[in-house]
Amino acid sequence: MSLSPSSSAQSARETIAKRLKALQQGAGLTGHDLALRTGFSESKVSRIAGAKTPPSADDIQRWCAACGAEDQAADLVAASRAADEMYVEWKRLHRTGMKHAQDAILPLFRNSRQIRMYCSNVMPGIVQRREYARALMETITAFQNTPNDVEAAVESRLQRGRYLHQGSCTYAFVLEETVLYYPLGDDEAMADQLRHLLEVMALPRVSLGVIPFRAPRVMWPLEAFYMFDDRQVDAELLTAVVKITTPTEIAAYSKAFKALSGMAVHGREARTLIEQAIHALG
Repeated sequence: MSLSPSSSAQSARETIAKRLKALQQGAGLTGHDLALRTGFSESKVSRIAGAKTPPSADDIQRWCAACGAEDQAADLVAASRAADEMYVEWKRLHRTGMKHAQDAILPLFRNSRQIRMYCSNVMPGIVQRREYARALMETITAFQNTPNDVEAAVESRLQRGRYLHQGSCTYAFVLEETVLYYPLGDDEAMADQLRHLLEVMALPRVSLGVIPFRAPRVMWPLEAFYMFDDRQVDAELLTAVVKITTPTEIAAYSKAFKALSGMAVHGREARTLIEQAIHALG
């Protein structure tokens, strides 16, 4: 298992490693002693204690048993699983198809008061139309070679759109202008998607900005990320989604979103850019 590039996940891993090391020291065991009691190699003991190798649930249970601390195993296993969830490979998340992942994120939309989204590649999921979402999900499924449940996943994704009309949550979207031109689906699907974007930006709790191609950059283009209040950021990489909960990292994304939003045009100017993209479809 590879380590997450997110410092949130790495920090969690280091905390678990320190707790395991403390159990070893409290039991008066050397690395050699612990290796004999667990059946691990000494190098594995060293890697786990140094947060170089994430321990499995079985590793933690055997470590705790060797140190006479079986009562602490359950808490450590739970903490390790939480760290795993901070960095989840798409193939693992989509191992049974995409619908489960679409369903799993709905509570975040339902329970948030402010959602901020920056998209540099595709339309935000919550504003996607059926044909656009289908074309995107078919492409993802083919690339990842995961089970094809695209139709069910599309239905789940479309459910997110209702939150734009329900509750009191506010939404702020910032899109790179390139998103308006990347073709997903045929021209009819793209035109439908862009017209829907015009409808969404007129909603009372929605702010939508577009960063023009030639806008002076005070922030470079980033991976797509989604901010749920100030408690979680989901950043989407090619191979994984990173769930960020460390306050300092969330603050960095908040600063980046503010800079990106400041580069964007809003209101009439944003509408003009979207209408130009529709016109370009012919």
